[in-house]
Amino acid sequence: MRRVRKTTWLGWLLCLCIGSLQAAVPAADDGVAARALLEKALRHYHDQGDKAFAAFSRQGEFVDRDRYVFVVDTRGVMLASGGPSSALIGRDVSEVLGPDLRKAFKDALKIPEANGIQQAEYRWQNWADGKIERKHVYFQRIGERILAVGYYLPRASADQAKALLERAATALERDRAGTLKAINDLRGGFLEDDLYVFVVDLDSRRYLAHGTNLRLLNTDFAKVRDPEGKPVGEPILALMARQDQGEYQYRWKNPVTGKVEDKHAFLRKVGRLLVAVGYYSP
Repeated sequence: MRRVRKTTWLGWLLCLCIGSLQAAVPAADDGVAARALLEKALRHYHDQGDKAFAAFSRQGEFVDRDRYVFVVDTRGVMLASGGPSSALIGRDVSEVLGPDLRKAFKDALKIPEANGIQQAEYRWQNWADGKIERKHVYFQRIGERILAVGYYLPRASADQAKALLERAATALERDRAGTLKAINDLRGGFLEDDLYVFVVDLDSRRYLAHGTNLRLLNTDFAKVRDPEGKPVGEPILALMARQDQGEYQYRWKNPVTGKVEDKHAFLRKVGRLLVAVGYYSP
């Protein structure tokens, strides 16, 4: 196994240990509750030191619905957890960590302790259903210990889909070739959780870009059907032949959950290009 820097596997360790269940309350409430729980744990740790680990590792005041405190040290040893990762307490889990860490996490872990609570977002497996989903974590380093609380985030909203469409349309107007390349690149900035952009040439009716499935490039959009065989491409093209923007609902596979779900797409013309972003209904 290739060696990775401490900050790299520490970030993955944070991801590994936040195995909470799907949140049942709005994201804003979840975020407030998660941060409050971490602040409570930090106060307790300042008072009790490592003796606080016992309280963190049992069902009680440091477990709040699907949110709980966990602690790791800078060597990669799990010290405490009130959730599923309690099975790892006392073990060096650095060997099970992947090599791929988001830059945001690596940068956040370099911030001095005096800077207080940090936060980051990433995708990680939900232990409840085995799916890769979006998570948010609040954490703070205290000496050689890292205390953290995390929670799963809800699906992307209609407003987020509209914002991504606006950004993609503006970018295409400014730099068509560069934006198409970016949309087709997983790190190009146009892939946000379960949101992605696709672009179709209205003259050739073929895909020029797709945020999650490059196999569709240069294929005939008019022939696209949903998993049940219902036409999708032809009705959208017919709609956009009459207007410069619109909306369309259909069934499609969610790239994050892997399930076929209801999808609502926002559509826009940019010259002779059809640009679309859709969000998945709950």
